[in-house]
Amino acid sequence: MTRSFQAVAYTRPSALESAPGGQRLGLETSRGATPMGVQAHPRFFAGFLTSPQVAAAGLLAVADVAAARYHQRQLSASLDPVVTGNGDRLRFESFSGCGGVYARLDVLTPGLDGGEVGHGTTNVDVNNPLREALSRIGTDDPLHLRVGPDDMTVTTLDGPVVEKKVPLPDRWLRGFAEAQVTAAGFDLRAELPAAEAVRFLRSLPRGTSRGASRGAQWVVPAGRGLRPTTRPVPGAVCLPGPERLIALQRVLRHASALRVYGPPVTGDATAAAWEVVLPGMRLTLTLSPDSARGFSGEGGVLDALATDEAAEDAELIAVLLAWEPRVDVGDLAAASGLPAERVRAALVRLGTSGRVGYDTAEAAYFHRELPYDAERVERHNPRLRSARALVAAGAVALDGTLGTVTAEDGHVHRVRDDAGTLSCSCLWWARYRGGRGPCKHALAVRMVRRGSATGQRETRIDGGVR
Repeated sequence: MTRSFQAVAYTRPSALESAPGGQRLGLETSRGATPMGVQAHPRFFAGFLTSPQVAAAGLLAVADVAAARYHQRQLSASLDPVVTGNGDRLRFESFSGCGGVYARLDVLTPGLDGGEVGHGTTNVDVNNPLREALSRIGTDDPLHLRVGPDDMTVTTLDGPVVEKKVPLPDRWLRGFAEAQVTAAGFDLRAELPAAEAVRFLRSLPRGTSRGASRGAQWVVPAGRGLRPTTRPVPGAVCLPGPERLIALQRVLRHASALRVYGPPVTGDATAAAWEVVLPGMRLTLTLSPDSARGFSGEGGVLDALATDEAAEDAELIAVLLAWEPRVDVGDLAAASGLPAERVRAALVRLGTSGRVGYDTAEAAYFHRELPYDAERVERHNPRLRSARALVAAGAVALDGTLGTVTAEDGHVHRVRDDAGTLSCSCLWWARYRGGRGPCKHALAVRMVRRGSATGQRETRIDGGVR
């Protein structure tokens, strides 16, 4: 696996300290993007949390996911959560070490008091001493939150710095991109009141030392709750590796509802999002379709990466994002003059560099800026690289709805176009049936049909084109 080592520097460790009038939670930031450009230690918020104990539990849940591996648990994982200030809210995000669980805590306007929320994205330090302190916060303990370095601290160049070398897998970034593409296809499938939510979540297995369970499981709304079902009936939601929801246990006592989001049932295992509604905030866990399957290989972004049109549109849309907490496709289409479908493709492409996420509760994208570029995703995506190589080598021939691709080893693969849906005769397609995006042959055919960046022109052969 390709890994990139990123130096994460903090002016000091994050800490929970006693102060007059209550506790002060200082979350230290690393290098991050802001409207004023990249800053060494950006500051996003300084004020009080209206529900201190709830916020502490939610932050711990996000940190739990960042430190966990639900597949191959014997391997360690530790990544710093990402925080984004969107002007009216703070979003804390993380991925599990195995890449199959995406967590996000949205602290909304009602959850914040006494401070303006800035704009920007950066890593935050959540260390073990801070975890222990957060777990001890009581119901009536006032809590002041500061996201960013203390002004006095950063004015001294010789001040203390906590520096970590974090092994960051490239699939972590690809996971952010794929998760937002996947979530954009979700609809609300069920909403449980607090009592039913607690009962259901506490009934789930906690897993074993060997890791999460295998195989697709399903639940279906029944009255005010959910019940398991052995097959994907209409209205059901996939629940693979149910023990991966264990981080939600942190906040159950504070929950007012549980909302479940997922795509229409097709019969195959799918991802789903589980959102706990809390006072002034929301905690959401999005699970990949299998406990042994991370989001990074889902292939939902490949079509957007393969077109010049989306790349050019993304440059325009990026200028219009403006750190908005809720990015509306219709508004962007009106402002840019682009059709809604091209706006969505541009947002997908921006997601490959971590510049947008998707909020299932509001059915809208949001702006963030991770310190990575889209070229890095393309560089480490083997299917995309292979498809470009096939196109460049002239290995694709088109004849109506049929595409013929001659692979590097001489094998010939047939790609059929059924009303815009491509299928292939290769082993990848036979195994996944399109469930993890297009294979390299289908992607190459799509590139040629669209007239990709290689400049290859279609020429007629036997009544078809090449």
